Amino acid sequence: MFIEEIVQALRKARVRFGLAGGYAVALHGAVRGTVDINIVIPLEKKQFRAAQKALSQLGLVSRLPVDADQVFDFREEYIANRNLLAWDFCHPQDPSKRVDILITHDIREQEVTRIRAGELVIPILGIHSLIAMKKAAGRPQDLEDIRALGSLQ
Repeated sequence: MFIEEIVQALRKARVRFGLAGGYAVALHGAVRGTVDINIVIPLEKKQFRAAQKALSQLGLVSRLPVDADQVFDFREEYIANRNLLAWDFCHPQDPSKRVDILITHDIREQEVTRIRAGELVIPILGIHSLIAMKKAAGRPQDLEDIRALGSLQ
């Protein structure tokens, strides 16, 4: 399963991360379908490099012609002037394999919980952190996710 590959690759690369987005909402128990995997990592150049290396070892490539150093060094400019909120990776032969690294948040500032899924223990953003992140985004799906997460509290 792709989520298992991602979790194991990030752990092997010693990337501190938490799942966010639709997968995190679903793992909390809300009904939610999604394709891409969203993660939050520390806003550190070393962690950006390690995440890029881990994802590339799974055959994923950046959808933008940038590397970890560029994303880290120009992160604030990308957010402010290009509305880039996530650094997207995909598999060239399988577009359903997508990972977005959210560059607007630092995992060290988020509430993280761990969920067991079979043999795998997955770090995911806690409900309060997910709700705050989704309020800030404010898209229709985010508002639906907020309602679903609120009903779980």
